[in-house]
Amino acid sequence: MIDLKPLSVGPVVGHTDADSVRLWGRARYELTGDGNPRRCFGVARVRRKASRGYEPPRYFKMNPNFDMSGIAVFSKLKPDTEYVFQMGWFFSDKDFSELFSTAEIDWHNASRGEFRSASNDTHSPCEFVFGSHRYRLRMLDGRWYDDRGDKAFRTILRQIRSGRETRKLLLVGDQPYTDDLSSLGSDHQVDEYLQRYQQAYSQRHIRALMSGISTYMTLDDNSLAADRSPHTGSGEPPSHHAAAHALQIYRASHSPLFKLNSHNRLVGTPNAYYYDFKDGCCEFFVTDTRTERRSEPESNAGEIIGQQQMCALLAWLNNGFDGVKFIVSSVPFFPDSTEPGDQHWGGFCRQRDQIFAHIRKHRIDKVIFLCGGSHSSVTAEMDISADGDDTLKIYSVIASAFYWPYPRNPYHRFHLSEPPVSADKNHAYRLGTVSDLFSGDGFVRVRATVDELTLWVYERKGKLVREIQYCF
Repeated sequence: MIDLKPLSVGPVVGHTDADSVRLWGRARYELTGDGNPRRCFGVARVRRKASRGYEPPRYFKMNPNFDMSGIAVFSKLKPDTEYVFQMGWFFSDKDFSELFSTAEIDWHNASRGEFRSASNDTHSPCEFVFGSHRYRLRMLDGRWYDDRGDKAFRTILRQIRSGRETRKLLLVGDQPYTDDLSSLGSDHQVDEYLQRYQQAYSQRHIRALMSGISTYMTLDDNSLAADRSPHTGSGEPPSHHAAAHALQIYRASHSPLFKLNSHNRLVGTPNAYYYDFKDGCCEFFVTDTRTERRSEPESNAGEIIGQQQMCALLAWLNNGFDGVKFIVSSVPFFPDSTEPGDQHWGGFCRQRDQIFAHIRKHRIDKVIFLCGGSHSSVTAEMDISADGDDTLKIYSVIASAFYWPYPRNPYHRFHLSEPPVSADKNHAYRLGTVSDLFSGDGFVRVRATVDELTLWVYERKGKLVREIQYCF
């Protein structure tokens, strides 16, 4: 009899498409007499919520090289269907191939969760929640963490439990900060980064939320420590590699980045941090605007994304899908910032022009940019059509931080009445309606159909700030 232990972190419902799901969880270390980690395995099982019988359990390794975490992948799911699951771990001296003959498992202490598979109906509406950074101050050598940021996730949970459909959770920003108080509180060693993630993902409400809804993440500068990038020209500090390793474990491993082999097991190592997925009438392209950026302040030759990512993004935009296309960015696309040395897309306007020109050339409509990074929430529409052509609108939705305890961007930090700058003076963009700027903590709820887009901006504790609707 295998007596399962509950997960120490997780479960996290990761990438979920119409017929498969990735479930992530963490066990615990225990050393043998010779100082090596004990061999550890995970096991999970799923069933349709409307059914009583579980599918056969799936075993997977809990890898000490990845902080004792593992991924269970289930395929052959039914689209747009609710599932429940159980997931736990155990120590065993057996080889992995011997586990499949194990007769009985005690699931009593297993961790539990649920999810809904994606819809393959391209006319099906999709409603989801997204927000930006979550700051979580660590003090007293890691013995105390600020937990106020968890209240936003409590609000989202309450909405879901009251019957509000929520198909996805997008964490568009630093989750968590790894350099609070700048150099005074920065992490430098792998163990420090791992502990930071363990604590951040174990908060009560974010843990419950990620165990019940498909979750997708981006990265930004404070995930690697402020303004670190492989292309700064100063080389990569050792702490960058430590941060990247922790990020791969806790944020990338359950995303679509890792490929699956014929046995539904993750293989290889991703060489990029951008990816795409879809659900119903919506497609999403999640960009990496941090690790590939290359700044050249004296010219317009800088890049916020690499050429391979740019080619992938343009091909995705023009893939023939006739639904709603969301481009996810950890920094704002527009309106522009007024700050010198703009770190947003406005500081890399040549590449932004390239994306706008591609959308214009192929008359791609229903394109929405979902952005974080400004600690404020604002929504804008813009006409990018050429003179004499029919109107072609794109939309920008910038989410505030889930939690940020310090002063915010006042209005003068954004050009709210001026169109974005262009590297090509012949490009004329016409900024349309821009919402009021909300600088409090909160999140954005989005509902998309093939005909319209509805946005609800909420404060962290649940007060509705505004509702906006766009018709395509």
